[in-house]
Amino acid sequence: MKKHFVLSMPVCLLSGGLSIITAQSKPNIIYILTDDLGYGDVSSFNKEGKIKTPNIDKLASEGMKFTDAHTSSAVCSPTRYGILTGRYNWRSRLKEGVLSGISKALIPTSRTTVAKMLQNNGYETAFIGKWHLGWNWNISDSADIDNLETQDFGTIDYSKPITNNPNDLGFNYSYGIAGSLDLGPYVYVENGKVLTIPDTISVNKDSYAKWRKGPISKDFVHEEGLPNFVNRAIQFIDTNSKNKQPFFIYLPLTATHAPILPTDEWKGKSGLNPYGDFVMMLDFCIGEIMKSITDAGIEKNTLVIFTSDNGCSTAANYKVLLEKGHNPSAIYRGTKADLFEGGHRVPFIAKWPNKIKKGSVSNETICTTDFMATCAEIVNYKLKPNEAEDSYSMMPLLTNKKRNKSFREATVHHSINGSFAIRKGDWKLLLCPDSGGWSYPNPKKDQKIIATLPKVQLYNLKDDPSETKNVEANNPEKVKELKSLLLKYIDDGRSTKGIPQENDSINFEWKQLELLKS
Repeated sequence: MKKHFVLSMPVCLLSGGLSIITAQSKPNIIYILTDDLGYGDVSSFNKEGKIKTPNIDKLASEGMKFTDAHTSSAVCSPTRYGILTGRYNWRSRLKEGVLSGISKALIPTSRTTVAKMLQNNGYETAFIGKWHLGWNWNISDSADIDNLETQDFGTIDYSKPITNNPNDLGFNYSYGIAGSLDLGPYVYVENGKVLTIPDTISVNKDSYAKWRKGPISKDFVHEEGLPNFVNRAIQFIDTNSKNKQPFFIYLPLTATHAPILPTDEWKGKSGLNPYGDFVMMLDFCIGEIMKSITDAGIEKNTLVIFTSDNGCSTAANYKVLLEKGHNPSAIYRGTKADLFEGGHRVPFIAKWPNKIKKGSVSNETICTTDFMATCAEIVNYKLKPNEAEDSYSMMPLLTNKKRNKSFREATVHHSINGSFAIRKGDWKLLLCPDSGGWSYPNPKKDQKIIATLPKVQLYNLKDDPSETKNVEANNPEKVKELKSLLLKYIDDGRSTKGIPQENDSINFEWKQLELLKS
């Protein structure tokens, strides 16, 4: 992997009106979001795992490892919405599924994001990687914009600037792709402009390395996606470490989502399958990023967060991995897309030498929505009532402050088909009889067996972390309590303390909520 290449990003200048002393006291913040990496894929989280991840393990040993961390959704787009806004995605128009590569912007420019908040508090901010939150192409109305399998990309005028892009949401610099590496259009976009206009169509039907049919530009090579983003992040770190102004990088990487594309030097390294090889390649990339931070001399006052956007996808080929002794979900049931733990329990690590004790472990339940409130406390910003409505500051956990109660009152989980679950303490209630996603019982494929199951599932994760025994029949009061709390969170427009807010208005039936209230 080449480590550097010429970038077109501008040299970042000091802005924001803060004194140098104030700016220096604030940490740099780097949020590394991997894609479809399972809890069990990181060896420090899964001692029984068969994939070696020495660089991620080293990161965990140098910071704090969270054993009970959860994404706000079991799939891509909604989790990303929650990270950047501190708000559950189902409060927006996105009630189920994910966006396509040509969907309109999910986050309105009127909503405060963590990037905008940090930008307003003196940070140089950058997005590098996979966006998958929609932006507004100059596209004809004929395109089927929200269909992942669409063959109709309409008439996109790639020469015109893209609106409602990351720059409009608080990022001084942005470089990335609209969706996943398997969602066209396959073009790089920098600061709202397509770098090279696509002139042909690409599709790959290989079982591991497949991507959907779509327009592609000459400078877009799928296999180079991950190294490209990592190299640009390293260059950004190198450039901005020389400035007095603190910086924030949101770095959502494309690995290990399909297409699964380990480069030649990594093929066969895991002894498992291409997915295992790709995880090892990702681990190497994390090591390169961490090395760049150390080399830049900014390690002590840089907060690095490492996590995944949901559990491991079935595209990894669980059958082959399990036959060879590796479970990407570790002891947990389910996969990406599910309400079961394997869908949203993820590896989560935070390193900040100036604040976080080396080699520490937290068993508190946290959620990826908690990032925004954490950053707000770091910069001493008081959140407004309509900002970060589902975000709790993690600073008391990161600094090991003693607590007399649980960190979060409760955490809401959400599946690909829009089903809900709520977790409070050891108890977890799934408001559906199935997985809500892709694993058994699959809501689309296993309807006969689902018809014979209880309409809700209740698990005590302390006694039954693998969710094997539904105890709803023996605990009707607990079911009632948790369902009532979930409905309160929905109706209040927030799950944290504060003035009730409105969920975004919609012009369609929210069928999952209607089922919940029935």
